[in-house]
Amino acid sequence: MTQALAHTVAARGIACVYEDAGQGKTVAVHRALGLLPCRVPVRLAQVAVKPALPQLRAALLTAFGLPATALTNRTDAADRALIDAFKAPGVVLVDDVQRIAAPELDYLRLPADAPTTQTSLVLCGSGAEHTLARAPALASRVLTWQHVPRLEASPVPAVLRLFHPLWHTAADADLLHADETCARGNFRTWAKITSHAYAALDQHPNTGADGALLSRACSRLGPNP
Repeated sequence: MTQALAHTVAARGIACVYEDAGQGKTVAVHRALGLLPCRVPVRLAQVAVKPALPQLRAALLTAFGLPATALTNRTDAADRALIDAFKAPGVVLVDDVQRIAAPELDYLRLPADAPTTQTSLVLCGSGAEHTLARAPALASRVLTWQHVPRLEASPVPAVLRLFHPLWHTAADADLLHADETCARGNFRTWAKITSHAYAALDQHPNTGADGALLSRACSRLGPNP
């Protein structure tokens, strides 16, 4: 993913990162952006569910540290401010893009199409490829489509040790067993397991990250982890 996003940023393009819920898209995107050879500013536009255009515009303004309250309902001034902001090299990450309806999503073409734009857009979300299909004009401008697959079993121990130091001392066999019986390659489930395991270790600091700890953590997730 790092290579794909590096190319998108260098080309000042748009990337779409997609997959089902809980596969670790957001974590993977943040890590990949942090590993870019040239550290560029990364700005997060936090959107509500089905935002109206003024709310989407406000989220973009806020991502750049601009006065969203003063500009939100001044359409021309807000548009000019965003186009000016997009002149700076960097990345705007719009997570949970599936929350945005097609007419509002199409607004992103305004800063993306400006000839002075130096900022790349990274659109991330569960089923984001289907969301963008409903905004074909924007979808046609996407340079990079990055699929984040479910974790395969073999790299699970290595990925978890990168994710949290709690798993540095855990045996591969214990982690693989927990993945097979509980997490099933879902990164969000592993984040929950990690939280429960960390809490258990805090209560019993003399125990270790072993199969028993993993079993207790997995039991906290209920019948449908």
